[in-house]
Amino acid sequence: MTVAEGRPGTMRVVRLRAPGGPEQLAVEEADRPRPGPGEALVRVHAAAITRGELQWPVDRLPAIPSYELAGVVVETGRGVAGIAPGDEVFALTPFDRDGVTADYAALPAELLAAKPRSLSLAESAAIPLPALTAWQGLFDHGRLATGERVLIHGAAGAVGALAVQLARTRDAYVVGTAAPAELGLVRELGAQEAVDSATRFEDAVAPVDLVFDTVGGERLRRSGAVLRPGGRLVSVAEEPPDGGVYFTVEPNRDQLTTIARLADAVELRPPSVEIFPLTSAREAFARSLERGRRGKVVLAVVA
Repeated sequence: MTVAEGRPGTMRVVRLRAPGGPEQLAVEEADRPRPGPGEALVRVHAAAITRGELQWPVDRLPAIPSYELAGVVVETGRGVAGIAPGDEVFALTPFDRDGVTADYAALPAELLAAKPRSLSLAESAAIPLPALTAWQGLFDHGRLATGERVLIHGAAGAVGALAVQLARTRDAYVVGTAAPAELGLVRELGAQEAVDSATRFEDAVAPVDLVFDTVGGERLRRSGAVLRPGGRLVSVAEEPPDGGVYFTVEPNRDQLTTIARLADAVELRPPSVEIFPLTSAREAFARSLERGRRGKVVLAVVA
């Protein structure tokens, strides 16, 4: 899978060539993009991987995977304001277009936010999708208000861990479910209660205003039992029963700006990262599929 930095005006890019797993990925040479109106050209330094994402673009192959990046702006198109060459940025990019596992990416400038100053580029790349998912699940769809009680399923995962921390910034009372070995981490992140996911949580948890589910399955189906009258049930894993809300995360620059500010204020701990070089994309995507792995896998595009 080795392609060296190529001819002037070209770049390396990872492409998914056919339906399947990491074995269908190839590192290729492609023309370096130019930013159009409203776009910025970003020198990608790090691109984060989400488990199972190679199944997303199967109807538009070949496709470039990975939708989270951190990098440096090198050029802006006509009509771009608020960012300039040299700015260090991070973003979640739209899922209906090619991703960012490449040396350069031309992206809508309106999606780019200044990366957290206190975090590395690799750490910053690992934040956008899980943090925006947690934010939108809790506050946009879950309408979590100050002082309310929230139950978070999968509270030690990438999304769940950030959800615990974000809920605490609103002074919510947080209950998290997780595997026995992860209960200490859930409490360390700020949850007032940590419940073994193998137990009947509905017998252990007092009624809550919101359930935010990141795992689906039986835990989601039983969650209505702990909701107060008028309580809300939100899932990012699968369609919930009984009028709950299922959603897909969307890019949002303003929310990322707030998330960066919280990270710099040490109110948010980023996911741990495991870094692979771009030329080891197959190995990186295979690693992301392994069960029991904590944190995010990140491709280092710039060594």
